[in-house]
Amino acid sequence: MIITKQKTIDKILKDASTFRKIFVIGCGTCATACQTGGQEQVKAVSAALSDRLAGSTVVEACCDVRVAKRDLSKHKIELEGADAVLALSCGAGAQALGETTGKPVIAGLDTLFVGKIERIGRYYERCSACADCIISETGGICPVVRCAKGLLNGPCGGQVKGKCEASGYTRDCAWVLAYNSLKAQGRLEQFKKYRAPRDRSPKSQPQEIEAR
Repeated sequence: MIITKQKTIDKILKDASTFRKIFVIGCGTCATACQTGGQEQVKAVSAALSDRLAGSTVVEACCDVRVAKRDLSKHKIELEGADAVLALSCGAGAQALGETTGKPVIAGLDTLFVGKIERIGRYYERCSACADCIISETGGICPVVRCAKGLLNGPCGGQVKGKCEASGYTRDCAWVLAYNSLKAQGRLEQFKKYRAPRDRSPKSQPQEIEAR
């Protein structure tokens, strides 16, 4: 799940101030789940734009160009009359909407992280999209994100009774969690495995993948 938060209405209106007519687009997947870009949020932002609103909708998945084209085809006339689109979606979705509509894009949300949902409003960062996943070796715990120091071998000397020093001993040490998980699975041999430092050399961006 891509976790987002909505920019303040004042910030959105400021970024939209140079456009006469604006079409508001929400996202039916991640942003709807986060309550940052669903029907209610689209309605609220649309109301704030008042007479500058060209139209609004919620696309099933903004980041999927095929889906975006399909859903937006129903609003062709309104989009033609818009000077810009206001995207209540993650950054990837917002950019896809810009490519799909050919219109300037106003970002209505800030993209925070890839996370898990405990309940609405309670989210936890669990993945940094590092492209080298090792959780099969760490009991399903990602040390890149969940260890404050991003250690690939641990725990460090700072943990006390399973709590991390970097958090003031309020958060669980990722490596203690990994140890306990592997122990419960009967796979402690994985804990002893040494993981070499990551290759920090510059990588080509943006990344593209073509399935074959």
